[in-house]
Amino acid sequence: MPVGRDPGEGCPVQPLLFSIVVFGSIVNEGYLNSPSEGKEFCIYNRNPNACSYGVAVGVLAFLTCLLYLALDVYFPQISSVKDRKKAVLSDIGVSAFWAFLWFVGFCYLANQWQVSKPRDNPLNEGTDAARAAIAFSFFSIFTWAGQAVLAFKRYQIGADSALFSQDYTDPSQDSSMPYAPYAEPSAGQDPAGVGGTYQQPASAFDPEPQGYQSQGY
Repeated sequence: MPVGRDPGEGCPVQPLLFSIVVFGSIVNEGYLNSPSEGKEFCIYNRNPNACSYGVAVGVLAFLTCLLYLALDVYFPQISSVKDRKKAVLSDIGVSAFWAFLWFVGFCYLANQWQVSKPRDNPLNEGTDAARAAIAFSFFSIFTWAGQAVLAFKRYQIGADSALFSQDYTDPSQDSSMPYAPYAEPSAGQDPAGVGGTYQQPASAFDPEPQGYQSQGY
């Protein structure tokens, strides 16, 4: 998700898809019906906090990716050096923070799944979805941690480049023309007859030289 990967490529596809898989799996199949109690319960050891945590982290991670996608689109238009640095630094902090949240989520869901009682789910309903949420929580740790590392490296590179300088301009909005300037033809002799300066031909109606001219008889 690093801001401005070039300097802006948006939130990568992996964290976005992984977050959808996690909260989608729990919402769709993470709650089971209890015939005896007549109410739903969380598949992770009947712990509603486990399901709530997985859904909350997945949804918020998805929204964070969308936020940084919008920031990447806006990033080339940021003219302030301080604002560009803040954007990249926030990318580092947010990516590291989400890597930590996914680590907590993976440990929490895996622990609750391990201590779940088989009698609570004798038909093994939703077990694949529960395992998928745990697996993609684990994958999300490395994707977000990797984005934090890439963002930090980009910050180090940007400190020595035009990314954090006052002279930074969006390449897509550079109006300079790559063509050579037009050279006016020289006034010298043109062998091809196409260049040089234009001279008006002598006209038969040019005025006669003024003054009296004597004629000889």
